[in-house]
Amino acid sequence: MAEFRQGNPEAAGKLVDLFYPELRRLALNRMQGERANHTWQPTVLVHELYLELTKIKSLPAEGAAASDERNAFLGLSAFLMKRLLVHHARPLPKRVTKTDIGEAMGMAASGEASLAEIEDLLRGLQEIDPALRSVVEMKVFEGQSREEIAERLGCSVRTVARHWDFAQHWLQKAIR
Repeated sequence: MAEFRQGNPEAAGKLVDLFYPELRRLALNRMQGERANHTWQPTVLVHELYLELTKIKSLPAEGAAASDERNAFLGLSAFLMKRLLVHHARPLPKRVTKTDIGEAMGMAASGEASLAEIEDLLRGLQEIDPALRSVVEMKVFEGQSREEIAERLGCSVRTVARHWDFAQHWLQKAIR
């Protein structure tokens, strides 16, 4: 992990090899929420993740325990998978050019507009408490259980359940 933090692309490959079964499970969970005729498979998502990881020039050193480093790597991987799927969902011309958000919403397909709305809702949760956004992302996008989320966030399962309940109610209210 230290080599990866220093931007060594070979270290990224070693980490992907080491955690491949878990990365594949993360990708499978992410892909289950995608449309049925999606052009990517979970394996493709893991391969795209590898390409993104090799682009990382450096990450701040944490000096953490091995389990924390593992969780940090898997968390980074899950975030990058989400970003890759969002990017892939954009129409090809929108991937290349930057557009003002107002213009994009005016010409956007319903799926793209939904992604922007979801990101806005997640930002709203983050403003209330960053842990709320983390719980929602891990539960919805990564398919993590309450126990897995509690372990990654370093809190109790009960706290995760309270965050999840609050987030669900807040999101329902915000959507209305």
